[in-house]
Amino acid sequence: MTQPPQPPNEPPQGGFGAPQDPPPGGFGAPTPPPADPLAKQPPADPPTPPAGGYGSPPTPPAGGYGAPQPPAQPGYGYPQAPPPGQPPTQPGYGFPQAPPPGQPPTQPGYGFPQGPPPGQPGMHPQQGYGYPTAPMHPQYAAPQSGGGKKFTTQMQIIVAAVVAVVLIVGGGFLYASSGGDEGGTQDEAASAGTNGGEGKGGEGDGLAGGTEKAPSDTKAEVGFQLPHPKVDDTTVVDGSWVTDKVYVKTGVYEIVGYDLTKGTKIWSIPLKGQVCAASRHMSKDYKTAVAFQEGKPSAADKYPSCTQVGALDLATGKLMWSKSVTSDSGGDRPVRFNEVTLSGSTVAAGGTSGGAAFALADGAELWKPKADTNNCYDMGYGGGEALAVVRKCGSYDSPQLSIQALDPATGAPLSSYDMPAGVDYASIVSTKPLVVAADVGETAGDGSSISDFFSIDAATGKLIVRISADADKYAANCGSTEVEQCSSLAVGNNRLYVPTEEHEGGGEYGDTNEIVAFDLTTGKLVGGKADAGDRYTLMPLRMDGSNVIAYKRPPYDKGGQIVSIDGSTFKQTVLMVNPDDKAVRDAETSFSANYAEFLYEKGRLFISEKMVSKPSSMSSKEFLVVSFRTG
Repeated sequence: MTQPPQPPNEPPQGGFGAPQDPPPGGFGAPTPPPADPLAKQPPADPPTPPAGGYGSPPTPPAGGYGAPQPPAQPGYGYPQAPPPGQPPTQPGYGFPQAPPPGQPPTQPGYGFPQGPPPGQPGMHPQQGYGYPTAPMHPQYAAPQSGGGKKFTTQMQIIVAAVVAVVLIVGGGFLYASSGGDEGGTQDEAASAGTNGGEGKGGEGDGLAGGTEKAPSDTKAEVGFQLPHPKVDDTTVVDGSWVTDKVYVKTGVYEIVGYDLTKGTKIWSIPLKGQVCAASRHMSKDYKTAVAFQEGKPSAADKYPSCTQVGALDLATGKLMWSKSVTSDSGGDRPVRFNEVTLSGSTVAAGGTSGGAAFALADGAELWKPKADTNNCYDMGYGGGEALAVVRKCGSYDSPQLSIQALDPATGAPLSSYDMPAGVDYASIVSTKPLVVAADVGETAGDGSSISDFFSIDAATGKLIVRISADADKYAANCGSTEVEQCSSLAVGNNRLYVPTEEHEGGGEYGDTNEIVAFDLTTGKLVGGKADAGDRYTLMPLRMDGSNVIAYKRPPYDKGGQIVSIDGSTFKQTVLMVNPDDKAVRDAETSFSANYAEFLYEKGRLFISEKMVSKPSSMSSKEFLVVSFRTG
């Protein structure tokens, strides 16, 4: 993960091209598949590319495509069938290994609970910065020296039976986990989808714990695509929302509502300046908020300031109001904002000049920055079900950050928690429950801005648990100085769901990963995981009730997938499998997983850019938005 470029707040003039239906030839000239932005580094011994390069079609199997093929071996991390006359082999990477006869059991694999060395007492977490730190893995009693159970005949029979079941299933995946009864499983529909097939679900099957439904046919088709707007410089186009009637996307000096199916323009909200921040939250009646510049660039003012806060009615396509505020200590000059959010009926905007809030209905000012002898100001707010703020005090070289739960009507603190020393920026992951991410002492080292998560009691301001998130193992991202910009994670069921970093898969080449969860009370990894499947990469998008909606970023020769993951059992149900036509998949994978917006609602997936720039002469066709739909 790398830090995104920090765009200027001032885009030049430009405009949208008209929405387009997919041309007969697909999205445009084929381009080589981009490197996956989630990957930290290439494997030590990269495989030899297929003939013609990775962008070329693979060599057909003997007999051509569609010819009967021998059954495939079960995928990464699953029991493999032994050669004839040989004893059963051990399960794959990341699963408990059976020991040789007379030897004590080995430890579980990567990213899962580790026990202490034989003969040592149970390990305890190292405390840091005076706060309770949760252990990275659940702890187990150490096996006694010489006390490990032998791999008995009965156990050999059990393993052989498991291998037999896998062989009966053939090429399908049986997802297992080191989590025991909470092990991840994937149903029949999901098994087909994992291999890039169409996948079949029940007719309108509702998923327990959520509102999304599994379609009878998960095979998706391209909905519509919107071309890159014409710009001469890097331009922020942050903000996208879905209502019952339109898909809404920030453009250049406008916010546009598009028909959900055709992508035709339904309405447009013109703005006097470019959007510089947008709330990711929306009220039940489809109202939201943005911050935008006070004007367009000119010779006298090449970089207009981001001083305007406005409320949008996405049901009618109207700008309800727009306001600016001045600071008590800043004279008549309007306050500049870096971000904006929505919680209930309160719009809150923050930045280096302080924070302000307005009533969603009419823009009435609720609070604004005030002079402070301790040099304190509101850096930014987290919205949604509750309202919280990251407040910064002290000098630039020695800042002190605090996390405060606020009364949305008045801005009065309900509780406050002081972050440990060594934290320059903090991100609010969730406001209910209150979860914060930070890079303590700049130890993450990967641009994610996450070394630790903090689970905080919003009622008292007390730390519940601090969760150390090894940047070499976990791939959530908050790589921004903005307070509410984390991605690739989800919070629900009193759990924090995060993806693991990519690691070598079980195939000839290609990486994979999993989604795991931390308990927000104990800080420990819960049992179970959701496996991406060989060559796919999972990332959480959002919660759907008690389920996790996740996107499977595909390998170079497949389309992406949307799955619903049971938040307790980690059972996966495929909701969407995108086309594997090369032009389509190149368009889909042209979006960066960490720096694009992914919205899935009721059988529709919208992927859009948060920032656009002038294309180079060598650039292939680029898109502002690509959409897919099932059924």
